[in-house]
Amino acid sequence: MPKTFFIGEDWLTAGIAIAVADGKTKMKLSPSARKKIKASWKIVQDIVEKGDPVYGINTGFGPLCTTKISKEETSILQKNILQSHSVGVGEPIGKILAKLMMILKVHGLAKGYSGIAVTTLNRIIWHIENDAIPLVPSQGSVGASGDLAPLSHLFLPLIGLGNVDYQGTILKTEQLFKKTGLKPLELGPKEGLALINGTQFIAAHAVKVIEKLHGFLSQADIIGAMMIEGLQGSVKPFYNELHALRPFKGNVHVAKRVKRLLKGSEILEDHIDCDRVQDPYSLRCIPQVHGASRNAWLHLKELLEIELNSVTDNPVIINDTLTISGGNFHGQPLAMALDYACLAASEIGNISDRRIYLALEGNSPGVPKLLMKDTGINSGYMILQYTTAALASENKGLCFPASADSIPTSLGQEDHVSMGSISGRKALQVIENVEKILAIELLTAAQAFEFRKPLKSGIFLDEIHKAIRKKVAFAAKDRVFADDIAIGIQLIKNRTLIDVIDKVRKKEGVSLDTKYSEIFETY
Repeated sequence: MPKTFFIGEDWLTAGIAIAVADGKTKMKLSPSARKKIKASWKIVQDIVEKGDPVYGINTGFGPLCTTKISKEETSILQKNILQSHSVGVGEPIGKILAKLMMILKVHGLAKGYSGIAVTTLNRIIWHIENDAIPLVPSQGSVGASGDLAPLSHLFLPLIGLGNVDYQGTILKTEQLFKKTGLKPLELGPKEGLALINGTQFIAAHAVKVIEKLHGFLSQADIIGAMMIEGLQGSVKPFYNELHALRPFKGNVHVAKRVKRLLKGSEILEDHIDCDRVQDPYSLRCIPQVHGASRNAWLHLKELLEIELNSVTDNPVIINDTLTISGGNFHGQPLAMALDYACLAASEIGNISDRRIYLALEGNSPGVPKLLMKDTGINSGYMILQYTTAALASENKGLCFPASADSIPTSLGQEDHVSMGSISGRKALQVIENVEKILAIELLTAAQAFEFRKPLKSGIFLDEIHKAIRKKVAFAAKDRVFADDIAIGIQLIKNRTLIDVIDKVRKKEGVSLDTKYSEIFETY
């Protein structure tokens, strides 16, 4: 990860955006970016001086695009647009999401096509660097003229309004100004419009979807491999020879990873001569299902990188003779991909729930029904699957694509909208649910694993099991399993399984690398 990211010039990825938000990478305006920004700003000033009508610079907005605004009123117009469009409702989005919105917005504006002033960009960068992040309501964007409402709230502090989370304390902007000595900015022509036109609410959610989905896809493979061992499934469905005949990138990657995780397993060797012909789909089709979700992740990642390095403002200042009022702010490209990613996440939860149920049936020799020997007086792991069933069902309801809907706004001027903000919010909600499902499968797989002793696993899964047992004990009788689940969720969120795998790789000098590891293990 670079130590310094040059805004408007370097190629931005989800990983770099997160590194900037976490303070691990610094943002900086390069001399060349400053030059482009100033040139674009000068063009806007010239348009105002000449008086020729250009949308959003000296006209009203949306259905008021034919209303001429005088030179003297252009500054008031920009302040008014931030105030009038700040109509968001609902709980504020997470601070990290709001910070990502600012990072993505700065990068887009610094491309030099928006007519923004360098002083305005410097103020936004100050907010990022000093952890003074505006509060942004979660609801109110239809994702068409960009994310108008959330972006308006995001930039209210520039003109002295709104609220901020300043280093962990919620303040009114006027209180922030008293603490820091800052003063409100007077926005120039087009600046208000440039600030609120864009897809940064949608894109910030997509950045988090990429990060969180990446984390649990890798852990789902590990947990699935543990369950194969616990239930003594077959390793043959993961052979390279099979997947070479249907070489989807995600499928090939998952199959090789799982096969490598199972290498050297005495548990599977003990089962090699049994008369069971094939496993249920939830074990046998892990490459096909997990792989399809990885393909969806890759699709979103590729589209997101284009979006992160694009200009989604309107109008766009091409040069001193060409200003275009177009539709680069429309969120459809990400909205559809986020709906796809939402479905991809949900399916990981669906198949995980099926493996949990499979583990409880007692059909695998040596593994007792409900994963506990003394049942009757004990319910064992039965009710944990109720929770995963509830979460999986909730996810199915959330999978209806938000991008399939459109409600006209702006008196019909915006007669098709993307609803991409809802796509992003839903995707993150589903991911949160699937993390919980995977946590329960992790506990279930670890419990089944115990009944295979004294047979040993391969080096990777044996260390995974030890890491789990440091946090959650084997259950010989009923207890408050909610406590176990809470620990399991933290293991998933903290990517503990991935860390264990990495430690084993370094210690033993072995690798899980596959043909497609580079594209699926980085973002």
